[in-house]
Order: sequence, then C-alpha cells, then structure tokens
Amino acid sequence: MDEKASLERAVKLFHEAHRRQMQGELDEAVRLYRESIHAHPTAEAHTFLGWTYSFQGYYEEAIEECKKAIAVDPDFGNPYNDIGAYLINLGQMDEAIPWLEKAMRARRYEAYHYPHCNLGRVYLAKGMLKRALEEFERALAIEPNYPFARQAIEAIQQQLQ
Repeated sequence: MDEKASLERAVKLFHEAHRRQMQGELDEAVRLYRESIHAHPTAEAHTFLGWTYSFQGYYEEAIEECKKAIAVDPDFGNPYNDIGAYLINLGQMDEAIPWLEKAMRARRYEAYHYPHCNLGRVYLAKGMLKRALEEFERALAIEPNYPFARQAIEAIQQQLQ
C-alpha cells in the first residue's frame, strides 16, 4: 500500500475509533486506534488511544501513548496537556507542571485553555489559590465560554473573601 493510501486508511480508522470511543465502546476503539497506528502512525491516533486508555483507568499506558505521539509530532499540544492531566489524576501534581507548560508553548494546539485549567487544578490542590485563580482567568481569556473555568473562578473567589 502506498503512503497516500495508508494515510487515508489510517484516517478512516481513526474516525471510526473516535466514534466508537464516544459511544463508550472502549475496547473496540482501542482496537481501531491501534489499527490506525499500524496503517500510518499519527500523533492524533496515539493521543486518542491514550485518552481511551485513560477512560479505562490505565493512566500509565495513556502516558506512554502520549509520549509516542510527541515522538511523532513534537509540535502537537494535546499529548503534553493529556500527560499533565493524567499525572494530576495520579496525584503527581509537581510532575504535571512541566507537561502543562509545554502544552501552553506547543505550536499546534486548538485548546490552549485546557493546560491553563489543568495548571489551575494543580495550584488549587496545592492550596495556592491566587495562582490557581490566575490560571483559570487565563483559560477564560482564551475561551470565554468555558464553564469549568468560570465555575472554578467563582469558587476560588468565594474562598478568598
């Protein structure tokens, strides 16, 4: 199979995997993401395979897939943020910070508000309310309609009064 055909197959498999993931068919999504990666490795397929693993509670495997995504495309921001989020879920707040900062600097990323919110979560967990508030405000400045950031700001402001 030539390069173009393998990429087209990988993209088709990726979209079917994502559809299955959103329907809660996680094992089938994993199978399809792996098949997509086998056809033509992409940062997106590795990242979304990791995301599926995280839905299953397999954070270490999710982190490994994100590292593979970064190896394929170091400019893609999602896997950096996702690693940070998975480390937060594992209670490894300090380890999450550099990954979230890398996500903020990534050249190819459509959701820069997420790493700010996740960094806000880190600071909130560490009791650093003012720094958490700053991060949630940065997230809201990027994505004014993000309810999580708005709710976090309101909750922190109540605590600071």
